[in-house]
Amino acid sequence: MASNAPVGKPTDMSAPRPPKVAGIDSTVPAPPHTAAPLTGVPSAASPSDAALPPGVLIQDRLASWVSDLTTLHELTERLIKTDSLDEALREVLGAGAALVGARRGMAVLEPADGLGPTSTIGLGLAHADLGTIETVPRGSGSYGRLLDGLPEAGPAPSGPSSTRPARVPEPIAIRDVRTEEGLDPRHREVAARLGYAASYALPLATEEAGRLGAAVWLYDEPAEPDERRRHLIGLYGRFATEHLARLLQVERARVRVATVAEELLPSRLPRVPGVRLAVRHRTGPQGGGDWYDALPLPEGALGLAVGSVSGTGPSALAAMGRLRASLRAYAVMEGEDPVAVLSDLELLLRLTEPARSATALFAYAEPAQRRIVLAGAGHAPPLVVGDHRTEFVETSLSAPLGMLTCWEAPSVELSPAPGETVLLYTDGLLRRTGEATDRAFARLHAAAASVPVADRSDPGAVADHVLRTLLPRGIDPAVEGEDVVLLAARFE
Repeated sequence: MASNAPVGKPTDMSAPRPPKVAGIDSTVPAPPHTAAPLTGVPSAASPSDAALPPGVLIQDRLASWVSDLTTLHELTERLIKTDSLDEALREVLGAGAALVGARRGMAVLEPADGLGPTSTIGLGLAHADLGTIETVPRGSGSYGRLLDGLPEAGPAPSGPSSTRPARVPEPIAIRDVRTEEGLDPRHREVAARLGYAASYALPLATEEAGRLGAAVWLYDEPAEPDERRRHLIGLYGRFATEHLARLLQVERARVRVATVAEELLPSRLPRVPGVRLAVRHRTGPQGGGDWYDALPLPEGALGLAVGSVSGTGPSALAAMGRLRASLRAYAVMEGEDPVAVLSDLELLLRLTEPARSATALFAYAEPAQRRIVLAGAGHAPPLVVGDHRTEFVETSLSAPLGMLTCWEAPSVELSPAPGETVLLYTDGLLRRTGEATDRAFARLHAAAASVPVADRSDPGAVADHVLRTLLPRGIDPAVEGEDVVLLAARFE
């Protein structure tokens, strides 16, 4: 219990109305079950404590401990529900403001290893205010001193530098910006402009996680948190740093997976006379196996493909890369026959990935003749968008690759009119809507039919309109969900 004991007067957290700090009402609410202060009981630091019954002092001290622990429990419970770095930083700022009795603040995410990501979040501060604070010389600002001073803070323990834990610096309190010694004049100027008179900065760092950033809270009047509040914010800060470290690992893993996925896909779309291409691709946080391809073929032909490999993560990405590379080879050899291309791909998948399935659609296009021959394996049908029609291409039902002993399905031929756009997409576009399959298809059709006439000459504008209409909230890469691929081909 000693590690959780509050420092200072035991009645601070049990008073019916929290004390004011720097002229601001404390935002730390007293829990409804907290014991009220007993009449006539002096502070624990009073010399007359010895005259009081021991049970009274113990009861009051226990009530203070319970109140502090309850507050920390509620704040940490709220923090662990956050699942992104920015959301977590905002929660840390709000909880910290309640604990130290401040109204405004800012948090800076700047990992010491320099690998990013970096971010600056404000509480009660506009974007311009954050920019103004950042004009203060880094060595004069309290958060800047914490960020830059961590490697040299305190004697480092012995041992190899690669395994030596980082030393955590102490928080920095500036009780009065106007009278504090050693501050840069620019610091005082910015404080006067923004209307704050004091600050309290806390490192977001632990010996295990290292330095991740710093948070600073701003007071409207000269002040600093008392010892009890320092103790509470210190406990909360250590917990918050470990939570931020976990979110940082997840974010870095997501970025790496997204980078690998992008590298496995075409870096640019080919230029083929008679057709214009555009693509929109978003990868989920775990990295799915959705892919697309567009490759020029002999005699001015063009091969278009979209597909999806079952599973997520690195193994799905590796399988996706192998299938895409194989399909390109099959398309060059026998692209005129999409059924043969997918049959070869199915055989390869069954021999090399027996526990995995995949959907795929391959189209052999001759832009000069505006002719397309396509075949699909368990894949959603393409959508033709033009001035006079918006309709799905009628394809036969077929099983995904790897599901049957021998895959087989007939091909379909279509002739898009001049100015029409053919949309190829993966199932993730439909599943991201959260609707049942039939309703998702209906929404996709309505989105394509509502493309403005002025945008229909640009396949990229067509794709963007469909995405905005179908997914009005956009595609947050940090939110769990299917990959999305939308490949648009406009025929001249």
